[in-house]
Amino acid sequence: MLFTKSVGLLVGCAFTFSVMAQGQPQVWLTKADRTALFTRQATGLKLSTATNKKPVILINDKKTFQSIVGFGYALTGGSAQHIIKMSAQARAALLKELFAINGNNIGVSYIRLSIGASDLNEKVFSYNDLPEGQTDLEQAKFDLGPDQADVIPVMKEILAINPKIKIMGSPWSPPLWMKTTYDARGGMLKPEYYAAYAKYFVRYVQEMKKEGISIDAITVQNEPLHPGNNPSLFMAAPDQVLFVKRFLGPAFAKASIKTKIIVYDHNADRPDYPISILDDPEAKKYIDGSAFHLYGGKIEALTDVQNAHPDKNIYFSEQMVVEQPDATTIDIVNPVARLIIGATRNWARNVLEWNLAADPENKPYTDRGGCSMCQGAVTINGDHYSRNLAYFSIAHAAKFVRPGSVRVASNEPEGLANVAFKTPEGKHVLIVANTGKATATFNISLKGKSYAAALDKGAVATYIW
Repeated sequence: MLFTKSVGLLVGCAFTFSVMAQGQPQVWLTKADRTALFTRQATGLKLSTATNKKPVILINDKKTFQSIVGFGYALTGGSAQHIIKMSAQARAALLKELFAINGNNIGVSYIRLSIGASDLNEKVFSYNDLPEGQTDLEQAKFDLGPDQADVIPVMKEILAINPKIKIMGSPWSPPLWMKTTYDARGGMLKPEYYAAYAKYFVRYVQEMKKEGISIDAITVQNEPLHPGNNPSLFMAAPDQVLFVKRFLGPAFAKASIKTKIIVYDHNADRPDYPISILDDPEAKKYIDGSAFHLYGGKIEALTDVQNAHPDKNIYFSEQMVVEQPDATTIDIVNPVARLIIGATRNWARNVLEWNLAADPENKPYTDRGGCSMCQGAVTINGDHYSRNLAYFSIAHAAKFVRPGSVRVASNEPEGLANVAFKTPEGKHVLIVANTGKATATFNISLKGKSYAAALDKGAVATYIW
C-alpha cells in the first residue's frame, strides 16, 4: 500500500503542525505498520525525573565529527522526464514538498545529476556524440542536448525553491569515440583521449553554469569497477590516478573551476581503491574526497578511508531503496539504520538515495543493463504521485539535519541504532531506528537532562529540541 497524495491529509497535517507549541521538543515518527509515515507527534519529548534502569542514549555535543552538506536523491534523466510532463501546478506542488522545508515539506538539500545519460534514461547519450571514426579533441561540438528538455528546466525550478542546494555530477560513460570499444556499455577510456575527456568535464561545469546551475562536485566515474550497466565504463584505480593528476585536476585549475573532484564512487567493498588514489600526493592535491555506494561491502569501510586520509572528505552518493508496491508494512529501519545512520556515523557528509522518481513500472531504463527494479522516492503517474520508502527514509534526516549541521557523539544501546547532530541554529537532532525485536523504552540524555522515549519495533523517530 503506497502512501498516496491526498489534499485532505496534507491540510490536516499542516493544521496540526501550526497549533502545536513551537518550543516543545518535536518527535517525527514512521511506524512499520504505516499508521505513522513521517508524522509529527502531538506529544513531544518529556523530561524524565525518575531514575530507572532503561537504556540511555547519551549525547555529547562537545565531541564533534564531520559537518553535513545534505541529504537527497539522484535527479536522473528519467526522473526529470516524468516531472517535466506534469502540469505546472502539480509539478510545483511536488517540488515544493520535496525541496522546501516549511510545514510538512521534507527539505531535500543535495541532488546528484548524471553527466550525460545514466541507466535510468530512456536513451543513451553523451554531450559529444559523433559517428564512429570522428573525434573532437577541443570539445567544439559539446552540447547539453537532451538535458535541456527535462533535467535543466526541472533543476531550475528546484533552485527557485532552494537556491543553496548542492549538486553533484557523475558520468556513466564518456562519449563513445573516446572508448576502447565504440559502445556505451563497458570498455575503457583510451589514454590518447584523457585530455579531451578532461575538457569535457570543464565544458559540462561551464555550460551548466551558463544555465544558472552551479555544480558543487563531480565524481570521476560512477561505479568504475562495474562495466555491466548501459552506459558504463571500466576505470581501474591507476587509470583514475593518472587521469586526475595529469589531466582533470590541471584542467580545472587552468579554467579556474572550483568544482570539487571526488574519486571512486562505488561500493564499500573496495576501500583500497580510493586509498590508493589518495596515497598519490600529486593526485591528492586536486581531490576533495571519496564517494561510496553500499551494494557490496560494509559501511564501516568508510571509516577505514577516513582514517587513512583524515584530511579528505567522505560522501555517500548512491543506494537503491525499494519496497513492494502492495506492501502492508514499511521496512523503514533498514535504510535508516544502514544509510542515514550508518553512513553518517562513518564520516559521510551526505547521503543520497537512488533515485528521485519513476513511473509505476519503474520506467524509463536503458536496455542491456538498465535497472528495471529501481523504484523512485516518488512514483509519478500523470499528475498524481505517491511516496515510497526512499522518500520517508531521507525525510527523517533532510528536513532537520540542514547543511552546516555537525555530527556529535552518541552511544548506541543494543537495538537502538542512532546518530546525533547539532544544527547551525543550535538545535539538537537525534535519529533513532529500533532494530530490536520488541518495543523499546529508553532515555535520551544531554547535558544532565534526561528525556523519556519509547519506540515500537521496526519504527524510526527523529527527535528535535
